[in-house]
Amino acid sequence: MPDAVHTTDADGLTVGQVATRLGVTVRALHHWDQIGLARPSLRTAAGYRLYTAGDLERLHRIVVYRELGLGLDRIGAILDASTADVPGALRAQRAQVAERIDRLQQLSAGLDRMIDAHERGLLLTAEQQAAIFGPQWNPDSPAQARQRYGDTTQWRQYAERSASRGPEEWQTIADAVADLDRALGDAMDAGVAPGSPEANQLVERHREVFASYFPLTRQMQVCLGRMYEADPGFAAHYDGIRAGLATWFRRIIDAGARAHGIDPDTATWQ
Repeated sequence: MPDAVHTTDADGLTVGQVATRLGVTVRALHHWDQIGLARPSLRTAAGYRLYTAGDLERLHRIVVYRELGLGLDRIGAILDASTADVPGALRAQRAQVAERIDRLQQLSAGLDRMIDAHERGLLLTAEQQAAIFGPQWNPDSPAQARQRYGDTTQWRQYAERSASRGPEEWQTIADAVADLDRALGDAMDAGVAPGSPEANQLVERHREVFASYFPLTRQMQVCLGRMYEADPGFAAHYDGIRAGLATWFRRIIDAGARAHGIDPDTATWQ
């Protein structure tokens, strides 16, 4: 660029005026001046920078190339080298932009699934739910659960897990739950006593299976055991496997909690 000469304010635009016109910061213009990317051609007698029409043309090109994602070093090389392969540089940048767009589209799709999971719970159709969880499954259950628990940490954890799951993952979870239910019924039939190693192993297995929904502390498990026994829907499920299973399940959970220093009578959801 030509050497700066002293002139009057009327011969060019000030840094502030250029920043406003181009939509960049004064700090950016100062930086570009310091690194030699875009120096003002003129200065006033007082030493203030002034940009000419030619300077503005260069600055416009810098702004365009920067919006395309080119680094300042690359921009300088393109502007200053007469043999620079501008089309080649722009094609390479276009390829990078295309990759970025693809990543952003994937991110957008993931965010859509996360939003749906927070709002719906299960990202499965009613037909898929019936096929996985059985004909007795109520497809309104997720909506009811969200209405009841939607403001809790556990619902958010459940939604985050649900967003990444498809029918196959949910089938694996449903199979694990069904296997546990059968094991509970068989253990009660076999006379397994609450507090025994076999019972405590089932309690731990329940926590592991339930972790598919959200992390379950022992105190929270005690609260679930109470609900399994007291809630008509859950009680009907477990007692439908074996008569009295809901109460027996609650008792082995309580015994397992006591073994870890937790008083079931005072346990809270924490």
